[in-house]
Amino acid sequence: MAKTALVVGVSGIIGSATAALLVKQGWVVHGLARRPTVEAGVHPVAVDLQDAAATAEALKDVRPDAVFITTWLRQDSEAENIRVNSSMVRNLLDGLPRPTGPRHVALVTGLKHYLGPFEAFATGYVPQTPFREEQGRVSVDNFYYAQEDEVFAAAERDGFTWSIHRPHTVIGKAVGNAMNMGTTLAVYATVCRETGRPFRFPGSPAQWAGLTDMTDAGLLARHLLWATETDAAHNQAFNVVNGDIFRWQLMWSRIADWFGLEAAPFDGTMLPLEQQMADDAKVWRAIAEREGLAEPDLDRLASAWHTDLDLGRPIEVVTDMSKSRRLGFTAYQPTDDAFIALFEQLRADRLIP
Repeated sequence: MAKTALVVGVSGIIGSATAALLVKQGWVVHGLARRPTVEAGVHPVAVDLQDAAATAEALKDVRPDAVFITTWLRQDSEAENIRVNSSMVRNLLDGLPRPTGPRHVALVTGLKHYLGPFEAFATGYVPQTPFREEQGRVSVDNFYYAQEDEVFAAAERDGFTWSIHRPHTVIGKAVGNAMNMGTTLAVYATVCRETGRPFRFPGSPAQWAGLTDMTDAGLLARHLLWATETDAAHNQAFNVVNGDIFRWQLMWSRIADWFGLEAAPFDGTMLPLEQQMADDAKVWRAIAEREGLAEPDLDRLASAWHTDLDLGRPIEVVTDMSKSRRLGFTAYQPTDDAFIALFEQLRADRLIP
């Protein structure tokens, strides 16, 4: 019999890639979101996880062998992030029918497990890199830890296995996603080409010149499935990155080349995208109407605030993948190929000209 999966956050970058992989592998897939997009082979579950009763009602007939949690809701403070996002995980796991056989729950968090929220940099905290899974929690408030604790408590109660997955910035396609660097940079490059503005790196000197890595959504989906199906990976936390490292001073030029632009020289001054793109909504709408694009709303495509957070870090950020390698996960994805594949998909789907 085919296994059954519940993908939570199916409309997002990670959730949509995970659902697509599972369908391809022959799973019966239920996709949960507040407003789930239509995905081939996915049974939509429309519910707001902040509503415990509605969540239990929506999930009463869903008995998954595996649950993939790939969603969160951004709030105005870390205290609110903790309250809202932990309750969503709790409502989800409380609302599912209790497992009558083996079940695995995979939770996607990220490198803020090691970095802390962006505000933590103001305290003078500097994490050790490259990040390794045995590094403990940072002594600051962090909603990732609250989400993990909900998974751990439910696993002890219900007897399922779990895995935690910590990607770096994820490259993939989704519309209306809160964390979407690839599409944000594609929109920014398109606007620069349209207006003649310089294609200028918006971030910090540390990010421009330092080593970094990223995570392709398809590779992350493969890692989620691998951990679900690999006994040795159960009840473990993992970093998940592409396997290569790069410097933005080279990657920026490669992105510029794809869009037919010349990368502007970087003078060491930060100029955040939120500032650069503050008045670009009308420009984007004009481009979309002229070119017949599928999404004229700039805010549905670009998440400048999140790209600024990643590119504005004052430290070098690299990630160790040895734990997964030792257990047999050997997938590799060159990051420049991941960007190019995304741009080609965005163009094919008429999201950029």
